[in-house]
Amino acid sequence: MKLKQIFLTVAISFLSAFLGLAVYQKLFDKPQMIIEGTRQDVPIRYSKFSDNNGLGETMDFTKAATTAVPAVVHIKTKISLNKKNRNPGEDELFGPRLWPYLIPEQRASGSGVIVSDDGYIVTNNHVISDEAGGVANEINVTLSNKTSYKARVIGRSETDDIAVLKIDAKNLPYMIFGNSDLLQTGQWVLAVGYPLNLEATVTAGIVSATGRSISMRNNQVKNEEDKHQYIQTDAAVNSGNSGGALVDTDGNLVGITAAIMSPTGIYAGYSFAVPVNTVRKAVKEIIQMGGFRKAND
Repeated sequence: MKLKQIFLTVAISFLSAFLGLAVYQKLFDKPQMIIEGTRQDVPIRYSKFSDNNGLGETMDFTKAATTAVPAVVHIKTKISLNKKNRNPGEDELFGPRLWPYLIPEQRASGSGVIVSDDGYIVTNNHVISDEAGGVANEINVTLSNKTSYKARVIGRSETDDIAVLKIDAKNLPYMIFGNSDLLQTGQWVLAVGYPLNLEATVTAGIVSATGRSISMRNNQVKNEEDKHQYIQTDAAVNSGNSGGALVDTDGNLVGITAAIMSPTGIYAGYSFAVPVNTVRKAVKEIIQMGGFRKAND
């Protein structure tokens, strides 16, 4: 009798435990999520990019921008009211007669790059020239810290579209010349300047091509080619960027922005810069010799 009671007690205990386990699994134990196609020993990570997850490194342009912006200046020019003579043709009574006419005052702006701590500035020749090829009557330079100076022209080269200005200042931030021969297609670059009369502006792009042959007039690209070679980029450039800096990701000057390819006169996808190796040579000659070197001289 006692043996039956023992067996009955054990059976009831097992049954109670089984029922309790079944109720717990039903109410509390949730099924695990199975990720198809993965192994249990492979860590699952979020797709968010992180420098520390081994997926690669970010492109950070702050070093280059911080280096370039203080050394890039805003150039504003003024060409005074000018009187010209024109010949309307023969006069029946008095023969040829010259009639004066007025060219209104012109104002323009562009960019420039400080290349020495004592105030030498590189820009495009077309930034400081009038339509007749002469030099603007007034050239004012404003630094990124809003300090303004009157600038004088040391010399200019129409051939390279490069001009050198000088302001009376000391201990200025300036840019280091890089080596444009080392540029490669696909390399990141920054364009720094003062487009559309805005404050200092930085845009990023890649080198689309090197050794691009183009011909320019008044900052517009013509179809016929010449012997000059330019850096082509897709960094956004607009009117006012001319004379500004093209820099690599280390903040070295690799070109001087010169033109855009556009049917409308505003940015349409491609810009061009004079390679810094050409700029370096032109600057050296201009500082040593001064004057004005015309195209094809």
